Amino acid sequence: MKAFWTYTLARLGVFAVCFVIVWGLSQIWLESTAVLNIWVLLISLVISSVISVFLLAGLRDKLALNVHERATRMTERIEESRRAEDVD
Repeated sequence: MKAFWTYTLARLGVFAVCFVIVWGLSQIWLESTAVLNIWVLLISLVISSVISVFLLAGLRDKLALNVHERATRMTERIEESRRAEDVD
């Protein structure tokens, strides 16, 4: 579970930094409106997604390995239970 929270918090951090930068730049050059804030949000989401693909690759790999190991353990337990039922 630690890998999940680390990756999630890192993604949120990257998004927050991107949002602050894009919002700051929009305040300098453009007039503030509700529509502009939605565009800032969308642009920040896209930029943070692209950055996360490259910057957080190691954390994502750890998370994927963690999920795979957990799924393997669950599958083994299910198969073990199924074999125990067949024996009785």
